[in-house]
Amino acid sequence: MKSLRESLVELIRRTSAEIPTDVQQAILKALEAEQQGTIAESAMRIIQKNIELAEKKSQPLCQDTGSALFYVDAPRGLDQGAFEETAREAVRESTRLGYLRQNSVDSLTGANDGTNVGPGSPILHFHQHGAPEVTVRLMLKGGGCENVGAQYSLPIEKLKANRDLDGCRRVILDAVVQAQGKGCGPGVLGVCIGGDRATGYENSKLQLLRTLDDRNPIPELDRLERDILETANQLGIGPMGFGGKTTLLGVKICARNRVPASFFVSISYMCWAFRRQGVRLDDNGSIADWLY
Repeated sequence: MKSLRESLVELIRRTSAEIPTDVQQAILKALEAEQQGTIAESAMRIIQKNIELAEKKSQPLCQDTGSALFYVDAPRGLDQGAFEETAREAVRESTRLGYLRQNSVDSLTGANDGTNVGPGSPILHFHQHGAPEVTVRLMLKGGGCENVGAQYSLPIEKLKANRDLDGCRRVILDAVVQAQGKGCGPGVLGVCIGGDRATGYENSKLQLLRTLDDRNPIPELDRLERDILETANQLGIGPMGFGGKTTLLGVKICARNRVPASFFVSISYMCWAFRRQGVRLDDNGSIADWLY
């Protein structure tokens, strides 16, 4: 498992220090859109400088390296227990090397053992697929953006949000308004319409594994994604809540079946420091290629 551990350490290092290409392009586009001399433009320039320095020095993009979420797609026969233990070793090593901040604490005592390993940390999701190779996607999700995630149960009378796509639109935009100035915007939304409370949030985070430049194959959701992105960027909230044209960099939405009694809309918010990367592994556990 040495090769696998080394591959996961490199995946963690690169995820922590380097912004994905699609996010970088969206940030540069946002910087060009902001009016020169405004606080919004200044905020976007600082963000871009942060990105450049982090990659150059191979240091974390943000002091809050967040929760480590591994998404593992593998063929039948993968030893999930062994893989999870190797991932935990990789997290310990990455923390020792400074790729991850020592920020996983015991929820009962507040104690921090400095390893980022403990009950529920790191988080691993396994999925069996028909392909022969193993792919690993990693998301580092900071506490600031996690705190402004939201879940709505429709209908909501005060928002005039009924159990339809217009109601979904209303609550998603309400979440954007409630998050203004928090969550380190400009942000990206991952949204799940339907499901239960737990799977709603799980699937909303899965949407953040999509690239910002992709298009939803479901026409209704594609229109809703583009509409919310356009509308949110007209609200004047802007980077870090300072005003401007860039409140969101992207919106990704999925729909899941629900029981008739429930209609949840679950929203996960990702900050501008969108730390998401992935690898395809060879038979020895070494990195064959990068996914983003």
